[in-house]
Order: sequence, then structure tokens, then C-alpha cells
Amino acid sequence: MANLTLKDKPAKFSKKRGKNGMFNALYTDIAVDLGTANTLICEKNKGVILNEPSVVALNSTGKVVAVGHEARLMHEKTHKNIRTVSPLKGGVIADFDIAELMIRELVKKINQKWYSKIRRMIVCVPSGITDVERGAVRDSASNAGAKEVYIVDETIAAAVGMGADVNEPVGNMIVDVGGGTTEIAIISLGGIVYSSSVRIGGDKLNEDIVNYFRRKFNLLIGERTGEQVKIEVGSATKLDKELEMLAKGRDIVKGVPKNQRVTSEDVREAISESVNTYLEAITKSLEQTPPELSADIIDRGIMLTGGGALLRNLDKLITESTNLPVHMAESPLTTVAEGMGMILGDLEGYRNLIS
Repeated sequence: MANLTLKDKPAKFSKKRGKNGMFNALYTDIAVDLGTANTLICEKNKGVILNEPSVVALNSTGKVVAVGHEARLMHEKTHKNIRTVSPLKGGVIADFDIAELMIRELVKKINQKWYSKIRRMIVCVPSGITDVERGAVRDSASNAGAKEVYIVDETIAAAVGMGADVNEPVGNMIVDVGGGTTEIAIISLGGIVYSSSVRIGGDKLNEDIVNYFRRKFNLLIGERTGEQVKIEVGSATKLDKELEMLAKGRDIVKGVPKNQRVTSEDVREAISESVNTYLEAITKSLEQTPPELSADIIDRGIMLTGGGALLRNLDKLITESTNLPVHMAESPLTTVAEGMGMILGDLEGYRNLIS
């Protein structure tokens, strides 16, 4: 009888199969889009499995009471024994201990198996952060339970999520308008040729609206109401049919609750300075682009993503200002996370994009 080779033997005798089948089931690979406004988590081969606000509610002893959606509902409505904290400001971690707690608690939501551990975790960061900030992100992810931590630039992940082949010698321009920052990058050959990080995003627009109400209407509104106004009636350019809504707040003079009608014209006036900052940053990036890559951008246009990209007519305003076509992501809120999920699914193929 002929001796069986390892190749001929049944699969159950293969050590490689045993290792991959038995032990890999004990581990989970995830990608975390740690955003100022929202944190999204992708699991390998499953896509986006969690999308929750980057907010943590703590009691007086520092113990986590709630995280994500539950904590967001408590924001600006807590008593003295509970406080809500957003551990990220301007696209970077402002409170590392709370960020670590938040990551840990959000991971628990998607990792219910007592025996399962996080093996690999990819975390995206703004291109403009310092090496110290980058190291702090890595430490927070590691302390949250990940055995291996990889870092990828946010704009790279966004480009991958929008279907761009970032390894080709072709220029791709990405504008990612997030909650805390606006990231702009020219990408070619798997690297960032030029990048600009403007620490103005959707949260700044909310703040602009809150300040506008105080200044023009003598009405004090909360951050959540400011965001609601932006979403419901906000726009970057004039609309064919202007929108309006009722906003609720407190009359600063009389100190009593008050309703105030606000229009999309009011909101445009409130956010105009911040929106112009977006345009200036985009224009500057185009001025710094090498000529050959500029030719590619003329042909391919600008890729626009991020939650802030949902502001009505922002793509139209950018086109009017640059004379370049603007392509909006199909799902601006999840583009970065989807790109990270694609990278997670092919780490070897994207090895040059991560660190």
C-alpha cells in the first residue's frame, strides 16, 4: 500500500487546518473608524456592524453608565451625578482614558462571546495628527484589548471605500468632511502626495448655528438642536425652495422657553464663514498639486465624503468654486469604515497603506 503524503491525507490531519479552523474562531478582526461625532466598527467579512455616537456617560465615581446612543440621549440632560463626555475633539483623542473606555465598551456590544478576543484592530486617524497623537491612538486600541493594532490614514481609507485604486500611479483627490476635521488629500501610488487637515467640521457648523441664534434671536439653544437645524434646513447655496422649521430654546432676555422660526437662509448666513474655510483649504490643496496629478484630477474630479458632505448643495458649491466635477460617496457616513473593512479583508494587499 502506497504511503500517503501530507497532500493526500484527509484535511483533519492538516495542522494548518487545525490552527486556522479551531483557533481562528477564538479571535475577531475589526476596523474602528474613531470619529469625533460617531464611531463605526467593521468586522472582517461582515461590513459595518456598529455605528454609534462617540459619547460616554460617566457617574460621579468615573464608572461608565452608558456609551453610544444611550449616552447621546443623556447629553445636556444630566444631573450633577452624571456627566457626558466626548473623548475626541477636532478629530483627535482629547481624553485618552475615556477614549479607551469607550472603545472597550463599544467592542463589547459587537463581541458578545465570552471566549472571543480581538486579534487585529485597524484604527483610522486624520493625516494631520502628530506622531505623539498617533502613538496615543495605538496605545488606546491596544489597552482596549487588541493584540495587534494597525493605523491607516483616514483619507486613504475613504479613497478605498469609494472604489479608487489607490496603488495606481493616478491622482485621486479626497475631501472628507467629518465631525471635527475636514481632511483633504491627493493620493497616488499608495501614498499621500499632499494633505491638509482643517480642524473645522460638522461640529463647528453646529456651534455656528448656536451662536447665530444667540446673537440674532436672543435665543439659547443646545448643541443637539443646532445639529437638528443644520440637518433639517441647512444648505451651502441657495435652494430652489427655501426651507424653514421651528426651533425650541430659552429666551435669553425673559428667561422663558420660546419657539423660533428659522429658515435655510438664516442657516447659510450662520455657517458661511466655516463653509468658506472648506473652500479655501480645497483651493490651496489644488495649488499644491503636481501638474501631472492635476491633469488626473481634472479628468477624475474630487471625491467628497464624510457626514459633513450631506450638507445640501455642498458638492455644487465646490464645483462652482473649482470648476471641477465632484463625486459624492453613496454613503458618506460609512465610506471610511467600509474602506477600512476592505483593507482588513486583504491586509497583505494593502500592507503598504498601514503602519
